[in-house]
Amino acid sequence: MHSTHLAMWSGPRNISTALLRSFESRDDCQVCDEPLYAHYLKSTGLAHPGAEEIMRVHETDWRKVVAELTAPLPPPVSLDYQKHMAHHLLPEIDRAWLDLINHAFLIRDPVEMLISLDKVIPSPRVEDTGLPEQLELYRALRQAGQHPPVIDSRDVLENPRGVLTALCHHLAIDFQDSMLSWKPGPRDTDGCWAEHWYANVYKSTSFGAWRPRSEALPEKLESVLAACQLAYDELHADRIRAS
Repeated sequence: MHSTHLAMWSGPRNISTALLRSFESRDDCQVCDEPLYAHYLKSTGLAHPGAEEIMRVHETDWRKVVAELTAPLPPPVSLDYQKHMAHHLLPEIDRAWLDLINHAFLIRDPVEMLISLDKVIPSPRVEDTGLPEQLELYRALRQAGQHPPVIDSRDVLENPRGVLTALCHHLAIDFQDSMLSWKPGPRDTDGCWAEHWYANVYKSTSFGAWRPRSEALPEKLESVLAACQLAYDELHADRIRAS
């Protein structure tokens, strides 16, 4: 297989870290965890959990990050999986490097996402969800003649093998059975923000079953949901599913 850099553009409180574990379980893949997060925090000044440590430990210069994200892969690695939050791709970051890599998108029903996000970032804004940036980037890639795959977290949880097989086929890489399970616990590849966000992933050994949320969306988030829903619906309509 030829060398491939793959950026998976997601938003928070998705199954993005479980999907990171899935790709890290391959025998040909290296992974990186939200490489633009430290720059995002430095640029926005947002008070995310562990923000000071994140900026101290991780690279805050987006130019240096991009150089690493587009560098040749060390043999025998042939796949570089990059887990990105779409809103970390701030306007000041030059986007020419995006032409050098492949792209895919991971989405989640915004009601479920917002209920979960509100527990970590109280009263989240539309800007905290990544959905507007996902849609903007998706449209730009489509306009440039690309057709990046979109997968929905519910579809993955309901049929991991089927959806991941379809995703790999779309990306012209081989599906591996190892993508369906992993060892529990932390990884050296996890960002230092893991202690604030990854408690459930640390306990996991595979993709869990999808279960509907029993909680109602807080009234304070209804306007945020309205904005998110439009972006989600457009992406969701073009998602790929199991063959």
